[in-house]
Amino acid sequence: MKQLPLSVTKPKRSHWPNWLNTFNIGLVLVGVLLIIAIGAPLLTHFDPNAQNMAQRLAAPSSEHWFGTDRFGRDLLARVLYGSRPTLILVSLVVIITVPIGLAIGICAGYFGGWTERLLMRFTDIVMSLPSLVIALALVSIMGPSLMNGALALALTSWPSFARQARTETLALRRSDYLAAAKMQGIGGLALITGHILPLCLPSAIVRAALNLGGIILSAAGLGFLGMGIQPPAAEWGSMVASGSRVIFDQWWVAAVPGVAILFASLAFNLLGDGLRDKMDPRHAK
Repeated sequence: MKQLPLSVTKPKRSHWPNWLNTFNIGLVLVGVLLIIAIGAPLLTHFDPNAQNMAQRLAAPSSEHWFGTDRFGRDLLARVLYGSRPTLILVSLVVIITVPIGLAIGICAGYFGGWTERLLMRFTDIVMSLPSLVIALALVSIMGPSLMNGALALALTSWPSFARQARTETLALRRSDYLAAAKMQGIGGLALITGHILPLCLPSAIVRAALNLGGIILSAAGLGFLGMGIQPPAAEWGSMVASGSRVIFDQWWVAAVPGVAILFASLAFNLLGDGLRDKMDPRHAK
């Protein structure tokens, strides 16, 4: 019987250009978000806190593109200015969370023994607690403000970084790379900061970018419950809470800041997914 030649199937090529990937799309969206936050005074001539009761709950029009809220304040201006506290809070959470998680995870993986057991049991306890509920409790104790909200979210967001850093440090501890460094007389803090930390940092950056979308939603949740930045300052979560009172008649009051939250969360999720593809070879396409 004549054997038929095996057909070689070529991988299908994507119809999308190379530059149109999740990383570039996420980077552009995050860039747009930063431009909106920085250039808010140039993008609108309305004061976000100026009240005009004669135009309260006005529908979107040529004068007020996104309408007005129950105090007659322009929603477009409030959404633009509301991006500032959101980005500041997200930045503060990342700045606090990543170093704490890396320090605990690397120390646990490097020293082992009772140090690892103590640090990891503490990490498990924090991770088992509902983060938003604990953040609400902390903010209610410390008082609602931007810094307190960032600190509360950071204190409940570091365990995932610690567990990931511990796993990577355990793998590195048995590697020839660290064995060669120890043979050269490098040890202790110099070994941790000069050899282990640089190898754990890329995955921590990817995880931080992926967590930013959830942090934005948690920050909006604090604002929705009145535990974030206090009125009359523009903040997306508190704007949604204010608009929920008239959502059946004037839907745009809650929909506009809700779309802004969705846009910011989507932008950082796409950026984090693209960073994972670029920095983690296991997910490279």
